[in-house]
Amino acid sequence: MNSLEVISVLPIALTIVLAVSVPAAILLLSRMIGPRNDNADKLSAYECGIPEKISSGNARRRFAVKFYLVALLFLLFDVEIVFLFPWAVWFPQQHAYGILSMFVFLGILFVGWLYVVRRGGIEWE
Repeated sequence: MNSLEVISVLPIALTIVLAVSVPAAILLLSRMIGPRNDNADKLSAYECGIPEKISSGNARRRFAVKFYLVALLFLLFDVEIVFLFPWAVWFPQQHAYGILSMFVFLGILFVGWLYVVRRGGIEWE
């Protein structure tokens, strides 16, 4: 390996070293400096505000479909919004075609949102 190859790999190696060492240092400092107050309440399982005595036992408890529906809708609209960021970066170079295509995209997104609202997808009983 000659020096030119080493120099070209150096930024990646430095990024990997930093990506591993910074979280490791933070965890180590937290372990050494942070207070340790372990008690039964802190060590008990906690999930979604459901008390432990109710949730322990049968693992096949039914949850309302609304939880899954809201999660899927969040993912759907969140992922669609992510597509706006590249457009915003590309915005200074755009002409009428770019702006028109983004209005079409936002229109499709808005029609999907209207469909969800009219079907009662975000209403809690």
